[in-house]
Amino acid sequence: MDRKNRTPQGQIAQVVVEFLEVAVSCIVFLKGFYPPRAFERRRYMNVVVQKAVHPELASYIHSTTTGLLPFIQKGLVERVVVIFYDKEHVPIEKFVFKLAVNQSYGSKLEEADLEFALRAFLIKLTVAEPVTKSLPSDGSWEITAYFRSLPADGDREAQLWIPTDTKLWMQPPQITPIKSVSCDPLKMQLYLEHPSPTEPKNPTG
Repeated sequence: MDRKNRTPQGQIAQVVVEFLEVAVSCIVFLKGFYPPRAFERRRYMNVVVQKAVHPELASYIHSTTTGLLPFIQKGLVERVVVIFYDKEHVPIEKFVFKLAVNQSYGSKLEEADLEFALRAFLIKLTVAEPVTKSLPSDGSWEITAYFRSLPADGDREAQLWIPTDTKLWMQPPQITPIKSVSCDPLKMQLYLEHPSPTEPKNPTG
C-alpha cells in the first residue's frame, strides 16, 4: 500500500496491520484449524509464511486486521488477541499481541528497522507449536481487540466493532512469552495465555 504523505504513526499502523494479517493467518495454520489447502506458502518480510487463501477465511482476517488501522494509529489499541474456544465457547488458548505506538514520535520512520523487528515474531511463530495446546475438533476461534479507551461515539469505524461475549477466566492465566521487541516507535509483545490448572470448569460470562 502507498505509505507516502502519512504521519509516522500512520506509517507504523499500516506496517503493523499488514503484519497482523499475516501473523493471524500463520497462527490459524499452526493450530490446524483448517485443511492445508486453505493456505499457501508466501514470502513476507523475507520469511516463508502460510497465507490464508480460502475466500471467507482470508476476508475475515483481512477485514478484521485492517479495521484496526485508525485505532492503532491513534494509540487506542492495547491488545489484539486470537482466541481459541472449546464447544462451550470457553477460551482454551489465546495468542496475545500487546502493542504500543509512540504517539509523540515525529522522526522519519525507518521502515526497514521496523520490519526487521517484526520479522522475528514470524520466525518465532513457525516454531511455537510445542508450547501450544491441542484443540478440540468442535471448537471455534475469533480475533478480539482490547482498547485502552473507547473511540468517540460518532466514529464510523468504531461502529464496525461489537462488544465481545468472551467468557472470563476466574484465575490468572498461565503466560508463555514468545517474543517481545522495543523498537521506537513501536513496542510489541507476543505471548500465550492458557487457563490456570486450578481454573473452575464454568467461568463467568
